[in-house]
Amino acid sequence: MENLAQQRCFHHVRREAVARCPECLRFFCRECITEHNDRVICAACLRKISGDKGVVRHPWRVLGISAAFCAGIFFAWIAFYAMGKALIAIPTSFHDGTLWRALSSD
Repeated sequence: MENLAQQRCFHHVRREAVARCPECLRFFCRECITEHNDRVICAACLRKISGDKGVVRHPWRVLGISAAFCAGIFFAWIAFYAMGKALIAIPTSFHDGTLWRALSSD
């Protein structure tokens, strides 16, 4: 059996190894190992054991995001349209300042 004190990390050659993965039998430093089910194991073996295939995306996800974006643009357009209609409904005398002059002279 090889002496652990003389071993180096499989990924980081300049670092001293602190553990040996029981699955792949390679030596690793503290950053390259993790504890899983009361065992110290490397990340690659943990990925194999857990069967993690990465993020699984739904095929309709892009369509849903696009629909949400379009709905947001539509509702923003409706809001700005309503504000524009409200601004147009304000009487011209308000914009000319004649309403303010009439109210301040009273």
